[in-house]
Amino acid sequence: MVRALVSALVLCAVPAGAQAPARAYRIVGYVADFWPPAPISADKLDVVNYAFALLDPRGEVLLSNPNADRALHRLVDLRKRHPALKIVVSIGGWGADHFSDVALAAATRQHMADSAAALIEKYDVDGIDLDWEYPTLPGPGISHRPEDKRNFSLLLETLRRRLDALGATHGGRHYLLTIAAADSEFVAGIELARVSRSLDWFNLMTYDFHTSLTPTTGHHAGLHLSALAPADDRAGDKAVAQFLAAGVPAGKLNVGVAFYGREFTGVDPAHDGLQQKYAKYVDAPSWRELVAGFIDKNGYVRHWDAQAQAPYLWNAATRTFITYEDPQSLRAKADFVKAKGLGGMMYWEQSLDDHEELLDVLDQSLRSR
Repeated sequence: MVRALVSALVLCAVPAGAQAPARAYRIVGYVADFWPPAPISADKLDVVNYAFALLDPRGEVLLSNPNADRALHRLVDLRKRHPALKIVVSIGGWGADHFSDVALAAATRQHMADSAAALIEKYDVDGIDLDWEYPTLPGPGISHRPEDKRNFSLLLETLRRRLDALGATHGGRHYLLTIAAADSEFVAGIELARVSRSLDWFNLMTYDFHTSLTPTTGHHAGLHLSALAPADDRAGDKAVAQFLAAGVPAGKLNVGVAFYGREFTGVDPAHDGLQQKYAKYVDAPSWRELVAGFIDKNGYVRHWDAQAQAPYLWNAATRTFITYEDPQSLRAKADFVKAKGLGGMMYWEQSLDDHEELLDVLDQSLRSR
């Protein structure tokens, strides 16, 4: 997941104490752990996932920086003004280690569950989201083992029991337990049907399909495969189909969207750079940056792939290709969510969308008014 600098917190939403209107589909937004937290309009989403807390080798859940304490208190204060909002702490992220070691034994699984429960009580948050990238896989050098597949199920079951016990001491309050998950080979190390029973929902990372780790350009968050893409390429609809086929209920799936793009240069010029080899991966420009300096500006021409339902930019002079999401692609994903009866949508990350242009699209597309 991509991070960005954030600006001052703006608490703008429905009047204090008012309940937001009921909605048929949930909207989950990640907020990175910088200080101050990014501006949030609390009436436009259902759940804030504060990212990230970390694990130590013993299973202790640790806040990731000295300002996290203040940030969580501020987010919980926001929920006090808007009681329909849920605040969840996400543990992990790309490169976060020790999941495999903690999940290996019953004692460390229980220690993690107890530590998570203590964090929930201390800050009065609404639950835990796990972002283990990825069970059984090394990722960027994290610990891993084949036993992760079963142990991840056991870890989530331990967490679910502990959160239910905690809720029983608080008048039957239900504490959320969710995970961030990718598709394709990244879920080969997860017992999807089994872990689903412990979870309130999955936040599907249906983005980052094309990055510095892939050999060609392509849609990094395409809803469907491009006509130019190989059959084994990744796409949002394929990810959803994989989870449904594994027995995950449709209502537990949130389709992920990215408030940032992926930029490549030295790209072969055929098909305006789409599905082509490239010389260098450059950056992950935020939606804010794309609007300010790229989309139909400075030699970048916007194209729309009707089959993939995804936009992209091509600069013929510099042979630069940028894949990204925009209001048109987000509306297409929202329509897909509704057509498939899915749970809702998730996005990374709040600070990348300064004026909430993309969040507004999700809100307007999914909310019941």
